[in-house]
Amino acid sequence: MADQSRELAERFSRQMRDVVLLLRRVSADQPITAQQLAVLGSLQAGSRRMSELAAEHGVRMPTMTAQIGRLARDGMVTRGGDASDARVVTVSLTPTGVETLHTGRARRVAFLAERFAALSDRERAAVAAALPALDKLFADT
Repeated sequence: MADQSRELAERFSRQMRDVVLLLRRVSADQPITAQQLAVLGSLQAGSRRMSELAAEHGVRMPTMTAQIGRLARDGMVTRGGDASDARVVTVSLTPTGVETLHTGRARRVAFLAERFAALSDRERAAVAAALPALDKLFADT
């Protein structure tokens, strides 16, 4: 069982790498990077602390600070604070950020939909059947 899990993990890791690279190529000519698009997506539900964003994206604070700096410079996010703790920096989407997020996601979805359309009905059903297991695999513990 452990050998099968390891083999599956290795194969899955290679597939995930391919997916990430593929989606990065789709976004290559966009005004923001795939990582910046992911940060915008993290802000969709509302304002977040910089420290939360860094932890969610698996980067250090200086890296997130640089990402947010570029997004703020381009008018996609605004920085704020926390009235109860002056050390806390929060980040929120602007209308420009919301539009950029929707455009970037729409482009990715259209690309993926075209790829899925090239699969057989059986292959699409297999991908759909795997989604609940992937949800469980990626759920926060």
